[in-house]
Amino acid sequence: MCNTILVICTANICRSPIGERLLRQRLPHKTIDSAGTAALAGQSVDCDAMRIADRHKLSLEGHQSRLFTAALSTQYDLILTMEKEHLKHIAHIAPVARSKSMLLGYWFNQTEIPDPWHQSDEAFYHVFHLIDQSCQAWVSKLTR
Repeated sequence: MCNTILVICTANICRSPIGERLLRQRLPHKTIDSAGTAALAGQSVDCDAMRIADRHKLSLEGHQSRLFTAALSTQYDLILTMEKEHLKHIAHIAPVARSKSMLLGYWFNQTEIPDPWHQSDEAFYHVFHLIDQSCQAWVSKLTR
């Protein structure tokens, strides 16, 4: 049973906070958090990510970034990453956690979700929609 989910990206200021909040909306009975493989703890969400999320009526208020660690990985049943590189990082930091880690985009064409940081609004919109569709695919699988 997957009652706790951790969403992973690199800095935990763009993609994973969006994924975390979308999954929380759709799976309110589960514990869903996020972290980054290279996060600086305590950072706010990127202003571009905040703006795009706001336009989609998704609040990222109060998010504070945190670093993925082996200890953190033990608290979750499922770990969802944006890129295959994140899966490699998890395997290096917490080898046991690799068996419960998958791409967020796995059920949506097994897609990787690129980092939009310091890119155009169009890149952020594209990434938002990839994350949204990927989250919806996971919700369908987890609620069967």
